[in-house]
Amino acid sequence: MREFASDPPVEVRVGDALREADATVAVAESCTGGLIGSLLTDVPGSSAYFDRSLVTYSYDAKLTALGVARESLDDHGAVSEPVAGEMAAGVRDVSGTDWGVATTGIAGPEGGTAEKPVGTVYIGLAHRGEWGTGESYTRVERHEFDGDRRQIKEQIARRALETLATALGERE
Repeated sequence: MREFASDPPVEVRVGDALREADATVAVAESCTGGLIGSLLTDVPGSSAYFDRSLVTYSYDAKLTALGVARESLDDHGAVSEPVAGEMAAGVRDVSGTDWGVATTGIAGPEGGTAEKPVGTVYIGLAHRGEWGTGESYTRVERHEFDGDRRQIKEQIARRALETLATALGERE
């Protein structure tokens, strides 16, 4: 199931936009388990703009690798807006890239609640502006996807790349 099928694929469009902007990206993945990094590296020449993908599946990984606040994890849980934002900003800052993208969600088939059903994801996006410009920002989107675990993970990964593609288009 490719809900976000496009021509060219989103990973190619993101790569072209990053190359054109002379920008770089790093990814912090929880529920997608490295799938975004895999999609980005499917594109020849991606080393020009893709720095790394950190799979930070556990609370401890989010805390130690990305600097997500213990209080955010305790107060909101890993699948939350604050954690997604901190993950995106953390991977951007740890890697020194222009963009940070993060995913944290519930791919299922278990683990969902009434408030956060299976398929819920928070996608964080962080941009690095030049010091003193006030152009740095972090924003988070919440989505809910249907399907089995593999389908949900693919939809999340592609939505995260679409989110980055949209942001890159806004900066032109």
